[in-house]
Amino acid sequence: MILDLTHPLGPNTPVYPGDPSPSISRLNNVASDGFTDHSFTLGTHVGTHIDAPAHMITDGKTLGQYPPSRFVGRGIIVDVTTEFTLSALKSADVQPGDIVVLQTGLSQHFHHPDYFTNSPTIPEDIAKHLVAQRVSMVGVDMGTVDRPPFPIHKILLGGDVLIIENLTNLAQLPEVCTIVALPLNLALDGSPCRVIASTEPIPALHQTP
Repeated sequence: MILDLTHPLGPNTPVYPGDPSPSISRLNNVASDGFTDHSFTLGTHVGTHIDAPAHMITDGKTLGQYPPSRFVGRGIIVDVTTEFTLSALKSADVQPGDIVVLQTGLSQHFHHPDYFTNSPTIPEDIAKHLVAQRVSMVGVDMGTVDRPPFPIHKILLGGDVLIIENLTNLAQLPEVCTIVALPLNLALDGSPCRVIASTEPIPALHQTP
């Protein structure tokens, strides 16, 4: 089974405080021009998106510097709906190259006013553990993994662990799955992405960064 872990993207997509909202303008339509075309303006960290090291690290890599294989891998789903604990991570079968997804259950509040400002942050010991385990990416169903001055972003991205924020539908996933999280091929600090999961793990796609 294939599951979509991505929030719909459009003008009403909530954004991190201070970021511009997406904007869509019609340029052409079938009736007058014979085809439909639109202009779509959005930030690199809107909706379900991936953070590259360049987002927080001086001279850090952009998403365009990673091969496509980096965005596909074995997903390990860790339930942290009660609280973030290092023991929960250590009890999971996390291997180098895995995509670790922390399920908080907060995606149901995506359109609530306090979604970005009233969520937990990943504890430092968990971030350091993920870096030490050499995971490929860490994903959350929250708007951010931390707040200014963004110490958790810097630990993860400084350790070459990419970050996926604003995931959804995580409760439908088994503990192990295959995740495909493809950003646009941009030489930038981040990008909206389409994230899907297969409930049937594919060992051949297990990547080591």
